[in-house]
Amino acid sequence: MIDVQLNAGSESNSGFRDVFSKIMGAAPANFDKYHNILFASWVDTPLGPMLAIADEKALYLLEFVDRRGLEREVARLCIKMKSVIIPGETSSICSIKKELDAYFTGNLRTFNTHLYVLGSPFQKSVWTELLRIPYGETRSYLAQAIAIGKPAACRAVANANGANQFAIIIPCHRIINSNGALGGYGGGVHRKKWLIAHEFKRD
Repeated sequence: MIDVQLNAGSESNSGFRDVFSKIMGAAPANFDKYHNILFASWVDTPLGPMLAIADEKALYLLEFVDRRGLEREVARLCIKMKSVIIPGETSSICSIKKELDAYFTGNLRTFNTHLYVLGSPFQKSVWTELLRIPYGETRSYLAQAIAIGKPAACRAVANANGANQFAIIIPCHRIINSNGALGGYGGGVHRKKWLIAHEFKRD
């Protein structure tokens, strides 16, 4: 199935086999043990390749392939969803690829691809608030904590941001330190700096 995916894709997928093997390992031969099948696809972006995991109804993960701990994120996803992940594309993956192209060319500010969000109630409250930060603006960790009604939970907010499995879509890159410093970012501070600068551009 990896060969089929590679043969059907573009030359940019030449590293997909290595990435898939590293992150997910070989696809299990016995599918009877699993309730669901999810599909993984390589997504080229100006900031480097990303990994999208989805079914036909929703996107489950979008991350830069070199993000630290991505293997653990994928493993948790498989366990929670009782799913096996194999290479392939779905309508959800096609949708996010088109939206990312539009985002990076400056023609999209709000993503509409349906997301299947896995997390605790607190994490979901943090991520929902992230989606309320307008394109082209930033907010401090403290302001984010206040916005969800937990002003003493700055560290917990930062941890929830770090657990976000939808890079760029749920915009944790818009959260910075109170002193104006960029702070951390799972995809790398250089990407956070680029994304903020990209969104601050005005027509």
